[in-house]
Amino acid sequence: MSRLPALFLALALSGPLAAQTASLPVAEENVGINPRYLLQDPNGRSVTSEDFRGRFQLIAFGYTYCPDICPTTLVEMAAILKQLGDQAGRLQAIFITVDPERDSAQVLKTYTGFFDPRIVGLTGSPALIRRAADNFKIRYAKVREPGGDPAHYAVDHSAGMFLLGPDGSFIAKFAFATPVDELSARISGYLGAR
Repeated sequence: MSRLPALFLALALSGPLAAQTASLPVAEENVGINPRYLLQDPNGRSVTSEDFRGRFQLIAFGYTYCPDICPTTLVEMAAILKQLGDQAGRLQAIFITVDPERDSAQVLKTYTGFFDPRIVGLTGSPALIRRAADNFKIRYAKVREPGGDPAHYAVDHSAGMFLLGPDGSFIAKFAFATPVDELSARISGYLGAR
């Protein structure tokens, strides 16, 4: 199992970026972000953005069947946690599914655990997922092949990571493919300043 994150990264870096959308310029996306959610953790408990008060939150949206952007983002998230060292204890890494039909709490727990057990996967009803995505200005939609099996689909979605402060306020959105060293340095700076 320890080889799975490397496999995911290899697939992510070699696969097409079909059914995935890189984020808009950061300044355009930050307007009107409401960093709130009510979802379900891997143990089936309700979780809100308020449950992590006192800790920073690094949040990404995606899904477990994602062929490239999501595994790449989770590899980056795990690398950030590693590079932060002792500071990582002040940061909660979160992966919110945009595919609640397939991504149960247990599926998410197993998936995020491949990358780093400190990353928490959150799911919920389609309505709660939609509300959380809308609050963060995340766009997503199912994509099916014309005439294909309706059970087989991809989810086209916005990419990137969000950083919330220890008071739950929105701090920054990091565009997809921002180098990990840059992300770690910026996040470390925020952690040190608050």
